[in-house]
Amino acid sequence: MTWQLTVTGMLIGILVGMTGMGGGALMTPILILVFGFKPTLAVGTDILHGAVFKTFGAVRHRVLGTVHARLTFWMFLGSGPMSLVGVEVADWLQRTRGDGVESVSAKVIGGALVLGALGLLAKTYVRRGVQPDDSPFLLARRQRVIAFTLGATGGFIVGLTSVGSGTFFALVMLTVFPLTAVKIVGTDIFHAAALLWVAGISHLLHGNVDLGAMSWLLLGSIPGILLGSQVTVRLPERSLRIGLAAVLAASGVRLLETPAYDIFVPMILLAGAVLAFLAEMRRVNGRAKAALEP
Repeated sequence: MTWQLTVTGMLIGILVGMTGMGGGALMTPILILVFGFKPTLAVGTDILHGAVFKTFGAVRHRVLGTVHARLTFWMFLGSGPMSLVGVEVADWLQRTRGDGVESVSAKVIGGALVLGALGLLAKTYVRRGVQPDDSPFLLARRQRVIAFTLGATGGFIVGLTSVGSGTFFALVMLTVFPLTAVKIVGTDIFHAAALLWVAGISHLLHGNVDLGAMSWLLLGSIPGILLGSQVTVRLPERSLRIGLAAVLAASGVRLLETPAYDIFVPMILLAGAVLAFLAEMRRVNGRAKAALEP
């Protein structure tokens, strides 16, 4: 399973490069459900892979000046240490639960995926709580507390499950901080890269990383994100987000092994496809009406 991992990495890289929507959240469930990785190994491999993978985007955004350094610092002040706590909790579960830890880990990841899907939908439909402003702004005490709390909460979840490094952080920044869209993306990616390096090295030291699989993933994901970032055709962003949310939710339900999940999984995917189609039709109709207006 070498070239298959490279192809998977390239597809994920292209998706992230074109949309900036954190498609990497798909990597952990793919490693578990498609390639048969144990949950703890999938989490560690995904996190360290994401650290290398997102560093390329982080450097690019820093050079372009689309990173809010102080906001990144306050989020990382909470997320860095708490990601280590998340890794330690995962290791504690491994030591105390023994053979049963994989089932517990799969359910924890499944729950995080469902929450991630809900967060992605919220990010799709929520309206901004503050108006974006391209001028520099200093973080007030309340904003520093929010940034630190967001980092601590998200960092723990990332260290434990590898899910949420983009969706939750971007959603809160979207509603709380007066940043333009490009600065939200740049700050989010830069912070995620720093956070994933901390959690990824910790997972590596705990033996939760398959370096061979990670290398094959990077062989596809690095050129994928560089290629995706060069694509100038604008994708139907809302429709794509709805589709991704459906895939995350379906993967989460499958890992949770909820009653009748074999029925719910295709129903969730079908519902996502219908909603995505309706959103796309609405977008097309809106553009047609705008073109007809004098």
